[in-house]
Amino acid sequence: MTWHAHILTLFPEMFPGPLAYSLAGKGLKEKIWTFSTTCLSDFASDKRRTVDDTSYGPNAGLLLKPDIVHAALEHATQNCPDVTPILALSPRGRPFTQALAHSFAQSDHLILLCGRYEGIDERVIEYWRETRGLMEINVGDYILSGGEIAALTLMDACIRLLPGIVHSPESLSLESFELDLLEFPQYTKPCDWKGRLVPEILRSGNHKEIASWQRKQAEEITKTRRPDLWNTYLKKKNEAQGGTSGA
Repeated sequence: MTWHAHILTLFPEMFPGPLAYSLAGKGLKEKIWTFSTTCLSDFASDKRRTVDDTSYGPNAGLLLKPDIVHAALEHATQNCPDVTPILALSPRGRPFTQALAHSFAQSDHLILLCGRYEGIDERVIEYWRETRGLMEINVGDYILSGGEIAALTLMDACIRLLPGIVHSPESLSLESFELDLLEFPQYTKPCDWKGRLVPEILRSGNHKEIASWQRKQAEEITKTRRPDLWNTYLKKKNEAQGGTSGA
């Protein structure tokens, strides 16, 4: 089954962008995944193809109009099952995680709504959340110029999980976030670079000891750099061992 992403955007020419290269690009050529775009301005009724207007209240900036977004979503969903995830890329949305990437990668079809300007009229968000389960997704705690870059990020995270994209699927299980830990350090040749040696344990050939070292390194890096992930990891580990404390 081919995985498909349908993107609603003011800038269809931004896709596939970087996803036309490397493993994702190869998968696109092999039709492991496909995409389509719908231009929001196609649903404007005036000669200027107006898609935005000023917001009520003292807030500065423009918002995408609810009638425009609604018409685009109706067009995108007319031939889709009701279970098709509809995702609006938004800085106020649910944080995008590796677990969500796995979930979305298992869906045959995604609809991605890319906002612009100051965002989208709240009424159309509410309507589609209530009627079709629209979910707002946040790819990071920062502000982008629009949802297109966020959509590309989400798509890339999902595409690399599709069967046939990564030729060593076992390597995926060792990456950051797959085990609730950041990835351990990795090294390649030369063994001695500017007087810095590859750790001796990695040259030992003892796979059991290497695995133990890698786990300890991942734990230490996570504990130091991402205390939030570390606390989550400890909580899950404790629960798996039948404990009650998250510390």
